[in-house]
Amino acid sequence: MEILIKNARVISPADGLNSQLDILVRDGKIAGIGENLSTDGEIINAEGLYAVPGFVDMHVHLRDPGQTHKEDILSGCNAAAAGGVTSLLAMPNTNPTTDCAKVVEYILDKAKNASARVYVAASITKGLKSLEPTDLNELKKAGAIALSDDGRPVENTKFLSEAMKNAPKLGMSVVAHCEDLYLADGGKINEGEISKQLGIKGIPAAAEDCGTAREIALAAALDVPVHICHVSTRTSVALIRDAKRRGVRVTAETAPHYISLTEKELLKRDADYRMNPPLRTAEDVNEIINGLVDGTLDAIATDHAPHAPNEKSDFEAAPNGSVGMETSFAAANTFLVKAGIMPLEKLVEKMSVNPARILGIDAGTLRVGANADIALLDPDEQWTVDPEKLHGKSKNTPFKGMKLTGRVKMTLLGGKVVFRLKTEN
Repeated sequence: MEILIKNARVISPADGLNSQLDILVRDGKIAGIGENLSTDGEIINAEGLYAVPGFVDMHVHLRDPGQTHKEDILSGCNAAAAGGVTSLLAMPNTNPTTDCAKVVEYILDKAKNASARVYVAASITKGLKSLEPTDLNELKKAGAIALSDDGRPVENTKFLSEAMKNAPKLGMSVVAHCEDLYLADGGKINEGEISKQLGIKGIPAAAEDCGTAREIALAAALDVPVHICHVSTRTSVALIRDAKRRGVRVTAETAPHYISLTEKELLKRDADYRMNPPLRTAEDVNEIINGLVDGTLDAIATDHAPHAPNEKSDFEAAPNGSVGMETSFAAANTFLVKAGIMPLEKLVEKMSVNPARILGIDAGTLRVGANADIALLDPDEQWTVDPEKLHGKSKNTPFKGMKLTGRVKMTLLGGKVVFRLKTEN
């Protein structure tokens, strides 16, 4: 079966493409890219749209197994497809924890018919408790590609060190949640003027910074790679920038909410704006953006963290986290591309090319022979985020009611259309 995407502006930084071209898809793969291609199969008129390699979200909580009232593998992948995400890395803080072959295999089996490619990050310690290491060989054999205790840091530095040493030998990536829990000390929001004003215990930026420094020190001492998750502070950006200059093998991601929102949103006393790391100051936001521009921060991921409405109803008691896959491109496009901070081509690198490279997966490219994982975008369409129209089970988005610019119009996974934006009345 063939599909021909006609007259799209094709942007694929990994392949040096940025021009109006046709894309021929055959049997789930890209069979050709060029001008004036033809087919006897289906034709998708993409005039006025941009075709990019499907986004790779390297930080997603699918809540499956164990908390499927919030999200499950299939609903999460539907949300991914609606955001142009064709590959995602599922974090291990499930119930039971993704700490053994059985859970890894369950996730991969359930994801076989999903609307996105699901890759698994298994935990470094059993139950995320930092008391006993997992069997990395078993996890790799079961199909996990990455290691993390995300949701929590690995408190036992020895276990983290062993995972970082062994991961490269197994062809796996260590993705690190950087936080000093003693400094965080049960805080709810960023420690600063807003936490004082609200009378709510804060989380100091130093909690993240000390965790970041530890992971960088290990990577430097062991001469192994590490990836830093959800960077939110200006000091962590500075630490990563300095480490890269010294040749430390460190990569890092941030999230759309850390380039667009500040702790002032918490004055609404709405738990949809509570996540961990928390929203920080305007100075932090500016430096996160600088880090993306100068290459200190390699990737944009969402930390998609669904919670049911009743769970988010109490501002102080609610769990941390917000959903993000359906708004990630639009938010990043609005606050980076449309703000004149970076070109769309560079944003595609941050959301597709670089995450695929860091994880070592076959994605982030539109080369002939690659999987036909393609997002068709209108970077100029304005829309207002309506939580009730999101495709996942949970609606806890910090972008609710916000007018964003840039919309995913269609997503193809392996040459199959898995999302098509419906025309709104």
